[in-house]
Amino acid sequence: VLFLQIVHILNMTSAKIVSFLLHPEESLHSLQIRIEFETGISTGNQELLLETGICLDPRKPASQCVIDGVRGWDSYMVYLFDKSKTVYDGPFASRSLSDCVNYIVQDSKIQLPIPQLRKVWAEAVHYVIGLKEDYSRLFQGQRAAMLSLLRYNANLIKMKNNMVSASQQLKAKLEFFHQSIRLDLEKYSDQMAYGISSEKMLKAWKEMEEKASQCAQAEDIGYLDEQIMALHTEIVELQKSPYARRQGEVMESLEQRAIDLYKQLKTRPPDHAYSDSTDMVKIIVQTVQSQDRVLKELFGHLSKLLGCKQKIIDLLPKIEVALNNIKEADNSVMQMQGKRQREIWHLLKIACTQSSSRSLVSSSLEGTASTPAATWLPQSSSGSVPHPLSSVATPEDGENFVHVIEENLNYLELFSSILQEARQEQNSSMMVS
Repeated sequence: VLFLQIVHILNMTSAKIVSFLLHPEESLHSLQIRIEFETGISTGNQELLLETGICLDPRKPASQCVIDGVRGWDSYMVYLFDKSKTVYDGPFASRSLSDCVNYIVQDSKIQLPIPQLRKVWAEAVHYVIGLKEDYSRLFQGQRAAMLSLLRYNANLIKMKNNMVSASQQLKAKLEFFHQSIRLDLEKYSDQMAYGISSEKMLKAWKEMEEKASQCAQAEDIGYLDEQIMALHTEIVELQKSPYARRQGEVMESLEQRAIDLYKQLKTRPPDHAYSDSTDMVKIIVQTVQSQDRVLKELFGHLSKLLGCKQKIIDLLPKIEVALNNIKEADNSVMQMQGKRQREIWHLLKIACTQSSSRSLVSSSLEGTASTPAATWLPQSSSGSVPHPLSSVATPEDGENFVHVIEENLNYLELFSSILQEARQEQNSSMMVS
């Protein structure tokens, strides 16, 4: 018997306890099927919480419901909630009276012998204690729901912080992108008249600026932030509510009065005296009324907790969508920034190519000018330059004169070919851009 594993499940929708004997290595899904048969709550809508507010792990066996050891195993509860419901219709009917207790409740002034009265009052005390314990279990279930809500809320806060951080990063990148592209467009316009121009690239840059403005919509998470803040306020109010704390002081006081009354009856000698049950019946009625009141408050508060939890469950997918939109917008901005920088470097390459071409042409012109001067002004044997008139060609210098003209023509042809190649390279570069 000691090795048997029994799990007690408190159905919070009906305030009834159902117990199951666990089979060796039984899975949680198998247990849920048995719970569905007993309670009518489908396996998909079952939420099984431990006292700590932790939901049972479907990957682990059903034995996770049972605590280790012997002490306390028979009072350990697992709390069952129906995820399809957020409003519970409590309070529920109190436990039924036994025949003996119902007899004295119907007529509290009836006289009974002391020995018989002891037995009836013992059952009455047990009934009062049972009412208090029923409330204690339901309150523990409400506390498990609160702890579960706080776990969901912690996850919501974490996701919200990630969303806000990503939104702020996107906002900063968009501001940098807009400032840099405005500066690029301004500088590009300044150099168009004397530098490099490309209508296709200019159009692409303006389209980037418009697309960046559209990406700014992804950083707008104000509506989600407002909903989350309102939900946080509601959760804090629920935590501060007096119904979040135990309200069974009156029932505990009535329980102690019933026990004291029974002890007084036990001290009376078992003679032929008779007595009525007026005082004990008053305690029973007050306990039932007190339980009705506290259960009404408990289930009203529990419904608010479950409503907040459902709001969090509905918000989580929206935050996921917002995070994905922010990431996509961030990637798009970074891609546009990279593309524009590559185009700027391409422009720089074209400018460098044109500069090299001009330098080559300039050096060719300088070489062309220096060569005929050396031919037309030959140095004397001493290395000094003769008088300009003395360098005029004479008939015997006819061959040198013809040679000079031929060299000048060769340099002009070279200069013409260099200019033609430079123009062709510039035209091909502009077509690529």
